[in-house]
Amino acid sequence: MNVVVGFLKFVPVFVLAGLMIQGQDAMIAAPIAFLVAVVIAMLVEKKKWQECLDSAMGSVKNILVALFILMIAYVMVNCFTSFGVGAAVVSLALKVGVTAKTVACVGMVCTALLSVATGTSWGTFAACAPIFLWLSHIVGGDIYLTVCAIAGGSCFGDNIGLISDTTIVSSGIQGVQVTDRIRHQGIWSLSCLVLAAIAFFVAAVVMGLNGTGDASTVMDNITPEIQAFLEEEKPVALDLLNQVSSGVPIYMVIPLLLVIIFAVMGLNTFACIGSGIISSYILGIFAGTAVPMQEFLDDYVMAGMAEAGSWVVPMMMWVAAFGGVMQLMDAFAPLAKLITSLSKKVRHLLGWNAVLSLLGNAALADEMAQIVTIGPVIKQVTEDNVVCESEEAMYKLKLRNATFGDAMGVFGSQLIPWHVYLGFYVGIAAGVYPLVELTNFDFIKFNFMAMIAVISLLILTFTGLDRFVPMFKMPTEPEVQLKKNMKKAA
Repeated sequence: MNVVVGFLKFVPVFVLAGLMIQGQDAMIAAPIAFLVAVVIAMLVEKKKWQECLDSAMGSVKNILVALFILMIAYVMVNCFTSFGVGAAVVSLALKVGVTAKTVACVGMVCTALLSVATGTSWGTFAACAPIFLWLSHIVGGDIYLTVCAIAGGSCFGDNIGLISDTTIVSSGIQGVQVTDRIRHQGIWSLSCLVLAAIAFFVAAVVMGLNGTGDASTVMDNITPEIQAFLEEEKPVALDLLNQVSSGVPIYMVIPLLLVIIFAVMGLNTFACIGSGIISSYILGIFAGTAVPMQEFLDDYVMAGMAEAGSWVVPMMMWVAAFGGVMQLMDAFAPLAKLITSLSKKVRHLLGWNAVLSLLGNAALADEMAQIVTIGPVIKQVTEDNVVCESEEAMYKLKLRNATFGDAMGVFGSQLIPWHVYLGFYVGIAAGVYPLVELTNFDFIKFNFMAMIAVISLLILTFTGLDRFVPMFKMPTEPEVQLKKNMKKAA
């Protein structure tokens, strides 16, 4: 009987996952899953409607800060894309002096920076694929190496970017501040980036790539056909390419640097994003990329908040409400018991949370679906099975869970052949560089960034070697303990 009850309580998760797999938007799937959860809570646990509603609203209340962050983050995305911040990053990369040996390495670093500036991996890949695939062709680079480099680099900002929707959503679900999360995983993330850059350079040397070429001619390859393709698939990418072609002052990278510096300093998230919005507009006035104040308020500030409010904000609210009802009926208890039985220490429990996130991403084939589906599960597993001496210790565990959800989502997607990420990348690559027929597997075999990020995160967590990475160390026994171990000791 207990098995049947446990299965029924987990049905809402199957409903949410099933709808997402079938292609339903989270804005449809989450409300339906919420209603299913309420019905099961009332029938199986004899909960009243008001109890379910109170639990749902309490859960939503916990993510209110994240919702406001999302709204102003969308404003900064608009500013950085339109006023030339993103274009300045790409222009800097093109001035480095690219060769066959360095084109993949430079492409990965450029897309990493651009994804931090724009908060989108898909938009970054769409904007950079026409540049770096043709640049690789011009200088005699390896197209497979380059495409993997810009694919992996595009995910960097989606995992640690202050304005990335996956970063904000995964942090909000776990109840942690985005800036705290960035400081927690910052050294680890940068280490992965450096190691990946080295790996791409070494691979180019091993391949014997020695060609040279003129990087200044790369924009000549962005044909009207490519522009029409991007206009339909990813208009924001075309806007950025046009700015790269026309040219923007290099000082337009300053807003991005300010945001990164303030985030590392520990300033409030709103202050970090606000500095980016204000500085990009002021510098845009001098660069000639800014618009009149009223247009800025209407088409950037108000439109950005409306764009977030039209999908991401209400989606998060429904997901939070769903999680509140699931927690009310203790739906994840059986899964928690399974993970706990496999764990001897807290770090093992957290490690299995990472594995669960990766498996969820493989099953759902969508990083956001994994974050909103598995995120509440690993949150409750941790809270129900770990005792901490302080709130600070539990907060650090939440930070790691937030990193799991995001990293196993965006980087894990690069290693799953059937993932929607790779489907999008293949479509963009085919549209802008038709000389080679790229497949999903071509984006995996040299994706050193994704490999290093996923493998290192699992190893560091399970083994406790994360203690050697500054600010990335999780609290350990006796500061944190599994409840089952405390019962044995008693």
